[in-house]
Amino acid sequence: MPAPTNVNVKDRPGFRVPLFHTPAVDEAVCAMLSALVHVSVSPAFSVIVAGANAESWIETLRAAPSGAAATEDAPRTSRRSAPAHSRSTRVAGADTIRTMRVASPPFAALALEAARFGLDVSTEQVAVCERFAAALIERNTSVNLTAITDPVDIAHKHFLDSWTAFAARRWTGTERVVDVGSGAGFPGLALRIARPGLRVTLVESVGKKARFLAEMATLLGLHDVEVRNERAEALAHTRRDRYDVATARAVGTLGQSIEYLLPFVPIGGDAIVWKGRLEQELPGARKAATVLGGDIVAIVPTTEIGVGDVLPGRNLVVVRKVRPTPTRYPRTAAEARRRPW
Repeated sequence: MPAPTNVNVKDRPGFRVPLFHTPAVDEAVCAMLSALVHVSVSPAFSVIVAGANAESWIETLRAAPSGAAATEDAPRTSRRSAPAHSRSTRVAGADTIRTMRVASPPFAALALEAARFGLDVSTEQVAVCERFAAALIERNTSVNLTAITDPVDIAHKHFLDSWTAFAARRWTGTERVVDVGSGAGFPGLALRIARPGLRVTLVESVGKKARFLAEMATLLGLHDVEVRNERAEALAHTRRDRYDVATARAVGTLGQSIEYLLPFVPIGGDAIVWKGRLEQELPGARKAATVLGGDIVAIVPTTEIGVGDVLPGRNLVVVRKVRPTPTRYPRTAAEARRRPW
């Protein structure tokens, strides 16, 4: 391959040769054929196959039976030409098993970014996130689910932002969670992906979004996920004190969110609300918390948990229920509009 640096490696089974690494030049691997080939490059490097940029992949070769004939030539096109598929190929003298896509750079970085605030995310969980993101981008062309459609922004502003909840309170990993206004599945589905032991109820009043949530839970194999296509104000009166944690992200003002969430949790339960600027909403939120039996126990900015650089200006507000919520709350949407906090 034409490149500033050409690396020809003659290897044999069980022998590993580290490639020459320098950010100043490209690297190329030429004519390598052995029982096992493993080439690793950082996300900053480009992999070129037959003169075209290729997406990352892993391909493991095992020796073909003696005398076996090749049935297909080595791949001549970039993996970018068919990014959604894995395939088996056969080359002379070797039999390849199924290829596996490597996470794209923004999703590959997710685990490291989550580790900043103590969340351990596996490679398999990151793969589920990327699959979810691909389905979200595709469906968003026909159903308005989110204004965030760039993969980098989805990784940060949806998944990582949702996961900051794990830094805002102590979790056992087996909580019952109700997510009000789930929209495209954040934070509810994202929380469930990161902690499989959670039992999650997604509350979404818009039918097309609720159907998308149900399809995604099935597609991703997420059990213990319930989707409720109804208004939170109505559901809270029939499911009072049922959940350990209630969440709301991009749902009205802070005071409105507290009114939606606190009826769902018992005394000792927590409501978590994602917010940007808080100054103007805090007085009404404190009033709502007092009336509804809650106490704002923490305001956690992303700068305090180590991800302020990728999630600037974000805050998590934790409201703990310390007294029973009066039965008249939450109010109907019309009454809440007439008498806002």
